[in-house]
Amino acid sequence: MSRVYLDHAATTPLRPEAREAMLRGFELWANPSSPHAEGRAARAALEDARERVKAALGWDGEVIFTSGASEALTIGLGRAKADRRMVSAVEHDSVFRGAPDAIVLPMAEMEVDREVLAESLAAASRPLVAIQTVNSETGIIQPLDDLARQVRGAGGLLLADCAQSAGKSPLPDADLITVSAHKLGGPPGIGALLIKDFGMIEPSGGQERGYRGGTENLPGALGFAAALDVASSAAEWDLNVADSLFRMENFLRAAGAEIIGADAARSLLITAVAMPNMSAAAQLIHFDRAGFAVSAGSACSSGSLKASRTLQAFGLAPEIMARTIRVSVGWSTTEEDIRAFVSAWIRIAEQAKAAA
Repeated sequence: MSRVYLDHAATTPLRPEAREAMLRGFELWANPSSPHAEGRAARAALEDARERVKAALGWDGEVIFTSGASEALTIGLGRAKADRRMVSAVEHDSVFRGAPDAIVLPMAEMEVDREVLAESLAAASRPLVAIQTVNSETGIIQPLDDLARQVRGAGGLLLADCAQSAGKSPLPDADLITVSAHKLGGPPGIGALLIKDFGMIEPSGGQERGYRGGTENLPGALGFAAALDVASSAAEWDLNVADSLFRMENFLRAAGAEIIGADAARSLLITAVAMPNMSAAAQLIHFDRAGFAVSAGSACSSGSLKASRTLQAFGLAPEIMARTIRVSVGWSTTEEDIRAFVSAWIRIAEQAKAAA
């Protein structure tokens, strides 16, 4: 049987349209910062890609192309004009690397604790608050528009990590937004920091209007723009696959599964599911042998299974975390893929029950 890829929250296959756009970009090999005709042609293509990214995302501010969401987060967190950083407890590791001294905001009922946020905002004159839209391990959504009002009411800036949501749902009302191309069918190695006003961050010199050094990745930017062009018109696919994932969760619950954050606001492109009687590590082996690429809700390091910091922050019991895997779909996922996974999950769960 052919393999089924269900790890799109990690990275998603390159869309054919993005591949074709990148090939055209490789023909424009000149440095976009060069003043000669070849450089000007490359610059024109780069700026066209920038405008297409803005249009596809519905963004009327500035766009700084980066090597991905992690670099965009590093720039936003490190150079924002703020005197205190705050981050939610469920952010991506790159957020904690970019702001190692930040105040960590705990979760309350799967959302950022509003009372702790209010207390932290009151103690800072110019705060920067980093909160993700969609959690990459569970699909749980944070109410960013509400949180934005709270942050701005205290004179702060909101940085939203939209790596899992950009091109799939509308952008939140944030001052800085990070996006990643390879999460939506674009190439790896390209992303962007969206910023309402350049005055919100300190410049660094170099390219990208003086806010990021290094020769611009023109083929990557063209692939990014092409992937977003397609993603922005894929609403029917999103609804169909999200509906299939919803039905998948119902089948799995009936078979004894626990869906993490089942009652919370979630993206139906990511599901974290705990199987009775079998560890996440053992599940990965079984699913891989059966032809399914999924990932764990906890990470293996040096041969030992370490509890997920994110699942801990969401308040999951250790024994549930140890049995949780992540299933995530993307533009290439079909309803047949999801049905096949349900059958495999039920079969493996029955084997685990019999062995127990």
